[in-house]
Amino acid sequence: MEQSWIGLVIGAILLAMVAMSTRAHYRRERRRAELLRNLDHHDWCRWTRARR
Repeated sequence: MEQSWIGLVIGAILLAMVAMSTRAHYRRERRRAELLRNLDHHDWCRWTRARR
């Protein structure tokens, strides 16, 4: 019984670590996509699109 509890605890810790890692990866990729989308834009470009 004790070994099964140890396995459950280790599994829960690993699952939490994977969830945090996945969330961090998702946030980095969204930030990277946003930066790439705005890489070649200038202030005048945003201003002209905002007036439409």
